[in-house]
Amino acid sequence: MLFALFYVIALTVLVMHFTGFLARHNVEWLVLVLAAAVFPAVIYL
Repeated sequence: MLFALFYVIALTVLVMHFTGFLARHNVEWLVLVLAAAVFPAVIYL
């Protein structure tokens, strides 16, 4: 269940990044948080 929630959040952040929403609202750092969150998941799997 948590993996599904993580993927939904990740997909939402990526869509907002590519549409420019994050840059307009000055929260582009969410992409870096997403990248840092993916790293341990990749190591775990």
